[in-house]
Amino acid sequence: MTTRRQFNKLAAMGTLGLAAPTILSSKAFAADKPIKIGASVSLTGPLASTRAGEIGYQLWRDDVNAAGGLLGRKVEFVIYDDQSSASNVPAIYSKLVDVDKVDVLISPYGANLSAPLMPFIKQRNLFMVGMFALAGNDRARSNKYFHACPWGPDSMLGWARGFFDIAKSINAKRIAIINSDLEFSSSAAQGGAQVAKEYGMEVVMNQSYPPNTSDFSAILRNINNVAPDAVFVCSYPADSAAIIRGVKEIGINDSVQIFGGSMIGPQYGSLLGSLGEDLNGLVNITTFVPEPTLQSPGIESFFKRYTPIAIEQKLDPLGFYIPPFYYVAGQIIEAGVKGSESVDIEKMAQYLHANPIDTIVGKVAFNDIGDWTKRRTLMIQIQNVKGNDINQFREPGKQVILDPAELKSGNLITPYNAARKAS
Repeated sequence: MTTRRQFNKLAAMGTLGLAAPTILSSKAFAADKPIKIGASVSLTGPLASTRAGEIGYQLWRDDVNAAGGLLGRKVEFVIYDDQSSASNVPAIYSKLVDVDKVDVLISPYGANLSAPLMPFIKQRNLFMVGMFALAGNDRARSNKYFHACPWGPDSMLGWARGFFDIAKSINAKRIAIINSDLEFSSSAAQGGAQVAKEYGMEVVMNQSYPPNTSDFSAILRNINNVAPDAVFVCSYPADSAAIIRGVKEIGINDSVQIFGGSMIGPQYGSLLGSLGEDLNGLVNITTFVPEPTLQSPGIESFFKRYTPIAIEQKLDPLGFYIPPFYYVAGQIIEAGVKGSESVDIEKMAQYLHANPIDTIVGKVAFNDIGDWTKRRTLMIQIQNVKGNDINQFREPGKQVILDPAELKSGNLITPYNAARKAS
């Protein structure tokens, strides 16, 4: 429940125009009450770049309404700006449920904003689609939570497994792990350490750093001193950029076969463009790249419509990482409503647990806590990038898929120093 203090804070934010809801709607429908979907999006603050995902919501809403809505009813979004602050999230979602009376919820972006929401979702027995939270439902274990992103079951380990599968394939034995001291990065590093142990690898360095760290020279020198075979990095965009620039300045030990793994930032157009060929050789996680093994009419149509909108609104012009999965969030709700012929959340959840669904990123099935039953996170290597032209990343062959095997589109270049120089 929302406390008086939380409601007062939300009211004050609304007065300042900081949390004013955005009602996204389409053509007029019959007199039936619309189906309302509630969410928060980081329209402002440090995570504002993730607002490109809102285009995914808009495109799905327009598509479903153009096809007659759901159960003949128009679909509307009620969206508030969470200002990238976890402290705003509980009050926003209480208002969505108790005041706006939305039918279903979609979570904020990522683990840090979603974590404070999960006890409320569990306690109130609400239906919610999760957005990019690593291990988002592992603790609450709600049976009405369905993840829109492809982390797969046991996601804390699954997030790292692709990197360590590649390391294992080249007989890497000595691993260095570094991570930002925040919830997501700490969880990813913990998962990496567990997978390394499972594979019989020795973690020769395991170091976290404060989230405001900008100088990584000491950490990189420590890595060089221990001469690992692989370096697993769990970082956020600012740290990721600083680490890549630090490697360019200081250099990396020739012992390192692969470098990267869990670096957030090089998935976005802004960092791909600014770092350019300095990213060559990086082996890193992502969700979508324009490789032939991932193409489909649905995803091609999505980007054909997404790109001009993103460019006009000065958002991520590539949009590979987040926006398609915001469209998928709508498709999950659509499948639940159509499949159960209802907006009853019990019936929707039962349908989604029992039936795989089709999305623009492929067929998806859910386990008992709403994770995808099969891991489809991608481990890619950036290869043969020249200069800083962002448009080269729209071409295949620049971010080749190494894992999972069924989507593989190229071969690993190793060691890391050789891959950095590849052309």
